[in-house]
Amino acid sequence: MQMIKCVVVGDGAVGKTCLLISYTTNTSIFVICFSIGNPSSYANVRYKWYPEVSCHCPNVPVLLVGTKRDLRSDLETVKKLKEQSLVPTTPQQGTSLAKQVGAVKYLECSALMPDGVREVFLEAIWAVLYPATKKSTKKCVLL
Repeated sequence: MQMIKCVVVGDGAVGKTCLLISYTTNTSIFVICFSIGNPSSYANVRYKWYPEVSCHCPNVPVLLVGTKRDLRSDLETVKKLKEQSLVPTTPQQGTSLAKQVGAVKYLECSALMPDGVREVFLEAIWAVLYPATKKSTKKCVLL
């Protein structure tokens, strides 16, 4: 079997998102990524990406991934963020956001190092093959 990789690029407002949404039918899992060194991309998870995927595919699991983990200790990145009174996203913030959006898990990786990349894909596969069972809120009384 030949592997094919398709990358969709283009300017804003040209219809890339609509094109991609038309192919989300039968999606097994969404991996929503944000850059640890870019606080606005972290905010976009909650206000843009999670609402988008949950609207079109409400029962599909989500794996939340903080990318560019190496930027957390990159002096230039830390300096630029500090000038704006910002800091890189912490692991605790990532875990908290994952809980808020109902993600199956939060992971971090750095493709540059490379560190944690393999685990992201293994966890995505695991989440599809062995989905977590939802806890029942119903109480059973035996008489």
